[in-house]
Amino acid sequence: MKMNAYIAGVGMTRFGKHMDISLKGLAGKAIREALADANIDSSALEVAYMGNAAGGVVQGQEMISGQVALRELGIGKIPVINVENACATSSTAFHQACAMVSLGAYDVALVCGFEKLFHEDKLRSFAAFDGAVDTESPEGVMGALKILAAKAGEVVDVANAGKTRSVFMDIYALLTIAHMKAHGTTREQLAGVTAKNAFHGSMNPRAQFQQAMSVEEVLAAREIVYPLTLPMCSPIGDGAAALVVVSERKARQLGLSHKVRVLASALVSGYDETADDLSVGAFAANKAYESAGVGPGDLSLVELHDASAPSEIIAYEYLGICGRGQGGALIEDGSTRLGGRLPVNVSGGLLRKGHPIGASGAAQIVELTEQLQGRSHQRQVANARIGLAHNGGGMIGTDAAATVVSILRREH
Repeated sequence: MKMNAYIAGVGMTRFGKHMDISLKGLAGKAIREALADANIDSSALEVAYMGNAAGGVVQGQEMISGQVALRELGIGKIPVINVENACATSSTAFHQACAMVSLGAYDVALVCGFEKLFHEDKLRSFAAFDGAVDTESPEGVMGALKILAAKAGEVVDVANAGKTRSVFMDIYALLTIAHMKAHGTTREQLAGVTAKNAFHGSMNPRAQFQQAMSVEEVLAAREIVYPLTLPMCSPIGDGAAALVVVSERKARQLGLSHKVRVLASALVSGYDETADDLSVGAFAANKAYESAGVGPGDLSLVELHDASAPSEIIAYEYLGICGRGQGGALIEDGSTRLGGRLPVNVSGGLLRKGHPIGASGAAQIVELTEQLQGRSHQRQVANARIGLAHNGGGMIGTDAAATVVSILRREH
């Protein structure tokens, strides 16, 4: 969808393990920061889109998590829309807010993604991901695993999938093996994704992990499920990110400097693919490019959904950054590293910044906004003008259930 909305302010907590901060407390920290960054009072808010994916499973907070978080800040009366859409939760909240502002329904909208996944009972944390598949399918997630295993020529590890690790790690592992067999992608290239993002994350004070890693260290780490080692898998985490989205009229009224405009945001759902169909990611990316009037060659930087290291390589291909099977080469030649042709996940990505699922999409927009405004310090991408955010979540069949691709541009 073509958009005409602006980002007036952003806020974000550090991602990580926050056992001493409540779910609503995390949301409050990010929201207060975003309001201060926009230089507006909470009384200026006309609507709030609040994204939380796993509060019902992990904290037992169902149905009104947004109202609970906002009431803690003294915010009431305005419409509050609670959004849940797997890992694309706050990307979806952002899409909805931008759409309503672009259509003229509101001049000032709040977007917040907030999540707490750490729990004393680790099985409860894993259970947060179990519902992001078709649970009423006779075979459930195991059916999808069997389909992917057949494509990869592998056997499903029934004993450990979803028990000693998130079932999505098994999904990513099977997708990776198929890609390795089809295109010659190597484990060294997979490790290179993590090493690159670790370098980026080492310069991000809000990243969950801030230690640089070498390819050798990534490969030597504990194996989760072949071919993935622990640093190749995004961690669970706690955190929140918030944005103040305003209309063009409000942006002028506020006298915004370093304006960041939302050009497009495509929200799509998975579908039953035929041999001639595009993947969900490619379908969403094409819609966003068309609406924004730009292409992959116009991008200055990308924040994409690297829930695993191979996910980033595969995303390069369906976002049009490279041809099919050529994603691994971009890691080897440094194209997607800070200073390269097209820096990707300069925040550290989900792999190092962390992945509190309901907050991840909004955090991508925070990173792009700050980059386009030239305030990312050591991580600053030179002459950043256009940024793309890609976020996908859940799985039905063998592809994402929901995907959002948004494109932002720095305005003069």
